[in-house]
Amino acid sequence: MPISAAQRTARRAALLTATALLTATSGCSDDGGQAAPASSGPTGLDGLAAQKLEWSACLPPSPAEGGGPAPTPLPDGTPWECAFMTAPLDYSKPDGETVDLALIRARAAAPDRRIGSLVFNFGGPGGSGVTGLPGFATDFETLRSRYDLVSFDPRGVGRSAPVECATDKELDAYYALDFTPDDSAEEKTLSEAQKAYAGGCEKDAGNRLPYVGTENAARDMDLMRRVLGDAKLHYFGISYGTELGGVYAHLFPANVGRAVFDAVVDPTAGVEAGALGQTKGFQLALDNFAQDCVDRGDDCRLPGSSVAEIEEFITGLLAELDAKPIAGIGDRKLTQTQATNGIAQALYSKEFWPYLEQGLDEADGGNGALLLALSDSMNGRNQSGSYSNIQAANAAINCVDFKERFTLGQAKERLPEFQKASAVFGDFMGWALSSCGQWPVPGTWEHPNVSAPGSAPILVIGNTGDPATPYEGARAMVNALGKGVGVELTYKGQGHGAYSSGDKCVKSATDAYLLNGKVPASGTVCP
Repeated sequence: MPISAAQRTARRAALLTATALLTATSGCSDDGGQAAPASSGPTGLDGLAAQKLEWSACLPPSPAEGGGPAPTPLPDGTPWECAFMTAPLDYSKPDGETVDLALIRARAAAPDRRIGSLVFNFGGPGGSGVTGLPGFATDFETLRSRYDLVSFDPRGVGRSAPVECATDKELDAYYALDFTPDDSAEEKTLSEAQKAYAGGCEKDAGNRLPYVGTENAARDMDLMRRVLGDAKLHYFGISYGTELGGVYAHLFPANVGRAVFDAVVDPTAGVEAGALGQTKGFQLALDNFAQDCVDRGDDCRLPGSSVAEIEEFITGLLAELDAKPIAGIGDRKLTQTQATNGIAQALYSKEFWPYLEQGLDEADGGNGALLLALSDSMNGRNQSGSYSNIQAANAAINCVDFKERFTLGQAKERLPEFQKASAVFGDFMGWALSSCGQWPVPGTWEHPNVSAPGSAPILVIGNTGDPATPYEGARAMVNALGKGVGVELTYKGQGHGAYSSGDKCVKSATDAYLLNGKVPASGTVCP
């Protein structure tokens, strides 16, 4: 499966899931019991904009959102409230079929100084905002002083009419496949599996599948703005959320309020260029991980006295797993594909590096449990064996967004360039170009249009060590937004995203803009 670009804090949650899975080892989704509004509500876009949301206590996340307990109140006792918003399935037919979108909010701490709502998208695509926001609201508590913090499950995600493509048992088998085939027999097996997976998505979603793309999600956000009673959309987009925010700014430049893009997707890149850039980004992160290991000398558990030697050890381990998987969790083994996925998962944050080191060392000794748990986390599998729909939604949204359709043969032709970019991730990312090759509905664009003349300033934060959304994407976003719109801020750090990194310079500049409207000088560098 392709590596999804999700935000740093979401990956921190995934790591917690991974460690829980290890502790535990040493279908169809419903709405989790939260009633959605009837789809026979007001008709027409103006009528839908006048709908009144019925906020109530949040129930536990649905299986498609990942399950788990209901969100607990914030430290000051502020409760989380949830509601559903009704939106048109097809915006060209606002009186037609509708879709119900799940929202969550925590009210502003200082109502007398409230600016409005601050809407978050945490990335993916496919990440649940309804579960993501409560898990990491403490990172944004300063912003809650003047904003209601709001997030949502985009259409096709979590509790918002989720796309689901296979049963849990089928997904266990699917993710254990060899996604880097070595011969024609393995290529045939992968092609048949991809066709079955796409067919399962179509069977589940039916006529909803063409409408889960980013442009419709952006239109949903403008409807949300109106329903929430805000004259402008104040927005914080992370990872894929920057692409969604850029599309929103293009469609509704006059409605943009104070907006921040963190961990920025390159809006000028198509499928191939985007995948190649991400391959290089993960390789850079792996180089940094290996250098840290070298610098620690005997304290590092991995063999090798140079970056090259450590990475040769990793490629050798992956080759051994390709030939013979090792013990993982329960009766599931660690395969080459799952190990590569687990390595990528651990590179999302420097906080994960000790787990990556441990996982590689243990896998070298025949124990693949930690790397498999990390891979499970990336794929949305919890310790009970149930999957969220994060990867299904990721596929559905990406495949309806992008026009390019690569066959396995075409992906194979491009492997040399990917292999040159990374000996560890090149094959994995190169073959993944074929993920949408048998998708049942057409795509929308070669790349998104984010030009937004007339928009308010948008703070664009690039991280020099970001593995999933390489630093160059921030400059490309600034240029594509247009003169006077994109304001570039550089964070010299590691991991996916900057605001939640703990860097005081980034946080201070971002807070000053969102809370007080003070735009930092474009070109600011932190720390």
